[in-house]
Amino acid sequence: MSGTGRTDDGRGRLGGVLSNLAVAVGCVLFLGGSAWAAVVYKPYTVPTSSMSPTVNAGDRVLAERVDGDEVRRGDVVVFTDEVWGATPMVKRVVGVGGDTVACCDEAGRLTVDGDPIEEPYLRADGTASPAGTPASGKDFTAKVPEGSLFLLGDERTSSLDSRVHLEDTDQGAVPRSAVQARVDAVVWPMNGMIDRPEAFAALPGGVSAVGPLPLQAGSVGVGVLLILGGAAYGPLAALSARRGRRTRVPAGDR
Repeated sequence: MSGTGRTDDGRGRLGGVLSNLAVAVGCVLFLGGSAWAAVVYKPYTVPTSSMSPTVNAGDRVLAERVDGDEVRRGDVVVFTDEVWGATPMVKRVVGVGGDTVACCDEAGRLTVDGDPIEEPYLRADGTASPAGTPASGKDFTAKVPEGSLFLLGDERTSSLDSRVHLEDTDQGAVPRSAVQARVDAVVWPMNGMIDRPEAFAALPGGVSAVGPLPLQAGSVGVGVLLILGGAAYGPLAALSARRGRRTRVPAGDR
């Protein structure tokens, strides 16, 4: 009996050490992932439907703080430009410095330097444009100045974007320095990550790399599981021990 007791005590101590270690590691992952996300990302509430169906009015998004020089075609960015108004706005980058952005070709598609761009994000089901459906309600051509970005909303029928400012000296473009952040995910409702459009990947410069949000979310999630698992070990071990004592038959009754 004494040998069994010492074995049980040893197992209990080892289990206690492991459970404490799990809680400690879980706290590090949870707090570290949360702090990392707070430094890298900033939450925004989208005020209008100009980016529908990708981002709708009232959606809560997480935007990675980036320098304007890091932005690539296809990115959804938060920016502020005095010509457009003094409040942060959310639009998609479709052209960068040196590009000629035009719409529409014979199939109704946007073109960048003559290359047609398929834009499945313009439709909620993510399919290609039906034949004859234009990517813009108005035809336009713009040469984007160096150091600038040409921005369009995904809701092309109502978005007030670079097309409205075509008569400005910069052909409707905004300076890269106006960009504050790049939208990576819609967190409320939980629509998930915003994909980098494949159509822009073949153009010079490619598309942006995915931000660190999945890694940060994974760190927080694993941390929560470790904390809960480690905290639950003590009560479960005690319950198991009590059940073991109740079922153990005294030596004198054998």
